[in-house]
Amino acid sequence: MKQQNKLKILNDPIYGFISIPSEEIFKIVEHPYFQRLRRITQMGLSYLVYPGAHHTRFHHALGCLHLMQKSVQVLRSKSVDISDQEEDALYKAILLHDIGHGPFSHALEYQIINKVTHEQLSCHFMNHLNNEFNGSLTLAIQIFKGEYHRPFMLELISSQLDMDRLDYLKRDSFYTGVAEGNINSQRLITMLNVVDDQLVVEEKGLYSVENFLSGRRLMYWQVYLHKTGIGAEHLLQSVIKRIKELIDNGIKVELPKHLDYFINNSDPDFDTRTNDLEKFASLDDSDILATLKLGKDHKDFVLSELCTMILNRQLLKIKFSNKQVAPEKVQKHLDKLMQTYDLTEHEASYFVFSGFVVNVAYAKAQPIKILDKKGKLIELIKAGKEDSFKALLKEVRKYYCCYPKLQD
Repeated sequence: MKQQNKLKILNDPIYGFISIPSEEIFKIVEHPYFQRLRRITQMGLSYLVYPGAHHTRFHHALGCLHLMQKSVQVLRSKSVDISDQEEDALYKAILLHDIGHGPFSHALEYQIINKVTHEQLSCHFMNHLNNEFNGSLTLAIQIFKGEYHRPFMLELISSQLDMDRLDYLKRDSFYTGVAEGNINSQRLITMLNVVDDQLVVEEKGLYSVENFLSGRRLMYWQVYLHKTGIGAEHLLQSVIKRIKELIDNGIKVELPKHLDYFINNSDPDFDTRTNDLEKFASLDDSDILATLKLGKDHKDFVLSELCTMILNRQLLKIKFSNKQVAPEKVQKHLDKLMQTYDLTEHEASYFVFSGFVVNVAYAKAQPIKILDKKGKLIELIKAGKEDSFKALLKEVRKYYCCYPKLQD
């Protein structure tokens, strides 16, 4: 039974009222593909660190739509020519830019579907919706894929100063309670302009951009690259890896129906088999949570322990270092775990591992252009004379070692 609800205004905790700009966009929001985003956590397992971080891709997509509406209004007020068709396409492209995310977002990217990015899956979903909506998403898809002749439209969707980043920083800051990400997105949008179909920032917005980039860098250290979150995501990835290994060895693992399909089918075809896309559209966080609850009772010690650790938040110890972790240090933790639980080295490696994370505030390869008062375009770092701007280019790399807390 389908009810047609004509609600066009939503109440968002970040921006207040968000309006849906057209009947067709409202129908896209109502579509099961989009409603699925209500069941995809925006920040993976970060709620194990920040209890409030249970917001979803659904929240984020609508927030991005709201900011895109504000951007179109600002740019038109500055005499930037944006047709009604382009406006509609921008709204559809930003609304659907994350529709291809799988369960727990980035935490399981490439784990369930090999070698297929969430952006590619978003394209598959958009193509399918385009057929359903009689070709009305064609321009949106061209913009999303960077095939449209006006580059600034893609930059509004995907760049170092896009609506995606402007929303997720502010939204993630709100739900985690980490104040550093509470950027002034409205101020940044007000400073946007377009020159030769390139997105630029007016000179008076220079320090707002610096604050935005600095805030993003801090959010990465405090939230996205939080050591406990990194350890939890490793555990979740290890669950999928162990399940695949057990199945390859002929050991039965009980899984939800659609997850079972992709675990046992490493080469899905989203181009020619529409059914594969439908199956992926049925996957969400609840499938993974069900898998963890089933897995904790499995006879395999490794799978059972991994699932129990996540469900009960009995997470790994993780230490950051400025130097690469010595192999003998990792081996020491492996040996002790092998001895304690009578595990093989391979089994112990699910609980002991090392790696590194990288954080850089500004990528010069995708420059932000500043429009000075004389109408000249200057790259951000050259426009900002202070040393703080040059510091944005610095890449910081931290190494880590993960191991069970009992080893301490």
